[in-house]
Amino acid sequence: MAVRQVIIAALGVATLTLGACSDPENPILMHAATQERGPDEFSILPTRPLEMPPNLSALPTPNPGGVNRVDPQPMADIARALGGNPAAAMAPGAVDGGIVNHASRFGRDAGIRDQLAAEDLAHRQRNQGRLLERIFSVNVYHNAYQFMWLDKYSELERWRRAGVRTPTAPPRPE
Repeated sequence: MAVRQVIIAALGVATLTLGACSDPENPILMHAATQERGPDEFSILPTRPLEMPPNLSALPTPNPGGVNRVDPQPMADIARALGGNPAAAMAPGAVDGGIVNHASRFGRDAGIRDQLAAEDLAHRQRNQGRLLERIFSVNVYHNAYQFMWLDKYSELERWRRAGVRTPTAPPRPE
């Protein structure tokens, strides 16, 4: 009988120890152990071929943090192809400035990122999953955010009822 009590006590201590390993301040819904380990297609960048300068003694001085000549610069390439000034296209804020100004034309809250991060953390703390889901690292991300999902087909039907033409929208799968 004493051996059984020792085993039960050991299992209880192991469960409590495992529960203490979690971080209550920052719960993680997407567990790294359940994610697929495949290639990252976004880590592959097509670069231009390396060039040999005509005069090795006239090389420019190194510029740490500067732009590499062989790295892709799509905005400068577009400006060059359209006959514009590539330097103006690469100026800080030249690309996103117009978008940010248009999006914030009715005002913006400077602390929105901090507010959203705090609200998301509170939501994730309320939706950590059940005990066995936490113990066995079951992914509870979709369950926690499922009520926020948009049903694309009902939204498509709502727009069609409103008279908006949607000729390229795919039909509902069978």
